[in-house]
Amino acid sequence: MSSRQDVKTSAPESHAWAQIPWRKLERYVFQLQKRIYRARQRGDWKTVRGLQRLLRRSRAAKTLAVRRVTQDNDGKNTPGVDGVAKLTPKERLEMVQTMNLSDQALPVRRIWIPKPGKTELRPLGIPTMMDRAKQALVKMVLEPEWEAVFEPNSYGFRPGRSCWDAIDAVWTGIKGTTKWILDADIAGCFDNINHQALLRKLQATPCIHRCIKAWLRAGAIDTNGFHPAVAGTPQGGVLSPPQPHLTYCQGGMAQPRQRRTRDDEGLRRSRPPYFSPGI
Repeated sequence: MSSRQDVKTSAPESHAWAQIPWRKLERYVFQLQKRIYRARQRGDWKTVRGLQRLLRRSRAAKTLAVRRVTQDNDGKNTPGVDGVAKLTPKERLEMVQTMNLSDQALPVRRIWIPKPGKTELRPLGIPTMMDRAKQALVKMVLEPEWEAVFEPNSYGFRPGRSCWDAIDAVWTGIKGTTKWILDADIAGCFDNINHQALLRKLQATPCIHRCIKAWLRAGAIDTNGFHPAVAGTPQGGVLSPPQPHLTYCQGGMAQPRQRRTRDDEGLRRSRPPYFSPGI
């Protein structure tokens, strides 16, 4: 793969990538994720692990993961420590072919950006393009399992939810009565995540466990050299946003919620996207 900024691609290579049946791949991945979600609700761990293994090995999931980080994401033109950015269609296809989850990870490239409305700077860790694609694949595999057990009134970094859903939940809870609202912030949320506690709570398969452990311990490189990672997780990776939610929330310890069988329009707007009544 190349880090060239001006890329030229032959017509057959561009055509091969453009002719991939994206809707078909998305439906296939979604169906597997939905089955993982339902199996986790039932507590059927054998089915959960089998479907997760099928999903992480599927070419459809790998292809969608590569498209997300090299074509869809805003950071597709931002290189990691290897300098790779702006991949051609041929290089994207090669990445799909060579993607293999392993316990090897390169350090992230650390840059400093200002915090909104403040003079302070916060670190941003940019993984390599291959590590970003692997993280997108792992996120596809783990997300439906945890969506099945997360608290119904948590909204941060979750699919199908936004700050407007949180605002609606707060309004619904306080309208017509006087209540207190606690506004709190976790200082150093990303910087103080305990690696062992996160890995223990994930209870992932050995393959995914080794991958996440490698990403957590990869360290960072900036203008001052290499910095080892003792605790915390870098902000900037595809898998970074869900990690604080997994660490600090108690959803993973809760019993699976009973699925509502009523097929009507009164179901909650914040229902995870893997839930499809009547299917």
